[in-house]
Amino acid sequence: MSGALLAAAREALAPIRNLYPFEPRFHVHGDVVQHYLDEGPRDGEVLFCVHGNPTWSFYWRELVRRARESYRVIAPDHVGCGLSDKPQDYPYTLEQHVQNLVALVDALEIERCTLVLHDWGGAIGMGWASRNEEAVRRLVILNTAAFRSKRIAFSIGLCRIPGFGALCIRGMNAFARAAVIRAAKTRLPADVIRGYLGPYDSWAHRIANLRFVQDIPMHSGVPSWPVLAEIEDRLPRFRDRPMLICWGGADFCFDDSFLDGWKARFPGAEVHRFAEAGHYVLEDAGPQVIEHMTCLLYT
Repeated sequence: MSGALLAAAREALAPIRNLYPFEPRFHVHGDVVQHYLDEGPRDGEVLFCVHGNPTWSFYWRELVRRARESYRVIAPDHVGCGLSDKPQDYPYTLEQHVQNLVALVDALEIERCTLVLHDWGGAIGMGWASRNEEAVRRLVILNTAAFRSKRIAFSIGLCRIPGFGALCIRGMNAFARAAVIRAAKTRLPADVIRGYLGPYDSWAHRIANLRFVQDIPMHSGVPSWPVLAEIEDRLPRFRDRPMLICWGGADFCFDDSFLDGWKARFPGAEVHRFAEAGHYVLEDAGPQVIEHMTCLLYT
């Protein structure tokens, strides 16, 4: 990877280095460059963390700090997110994101891992898992879904309106800005807000934020609907894996109906619901979640 690219990444990270003291790494998918974190011992047990929208690997920062002493922690930025390329003419679909994850895991030669999934990371991560069943050792579920549902937050539904959604998300950055206010119930410090919003600083850099919203598979007319249906159908194959569910009970987006969906499909899962935590459950209940994860990793 070119020194110029690495230098640019380090420069972009300079304002948040105290929060995100990790070395940028990159993988090339054809003409697209994807950023990822790879921290901890090379021969350590792997935690593979998959984020959603409108976050990036910054969401996992405290988990990475805590776990990297004992585990190899890998956290990619989806194409269009974080420090990854943000091409304007690109198929920002569930299938494409799954394919990107497949390519990255193959390139890193990861044979087995514990998947840690949040928001869109649930569908993307389980999409990869459904094609690599034996590679999944455990599952950690954080306010996400990997099954179809017609429930959607009113504000997110508004952002799917043609024209209006682009104006809100790409023009005013309303989606990412609203998230740092609504997705955590605790007031986020200014430097944390800066970390979340930093990669999404222009119309061009907010392309994936919009495409993710447009790609929510609400009905069969959305291209990702059959992809998610296939992922959903394969979920029972993972019932024999240890699963930890840590859930923010005050989530405006993935409400308790999604938690019930996971519990119905995985009745043996260990479940912890944090009533006062929001969608960014790691911001509101991070120490407790990490403690429960530590216990899981000993199984």
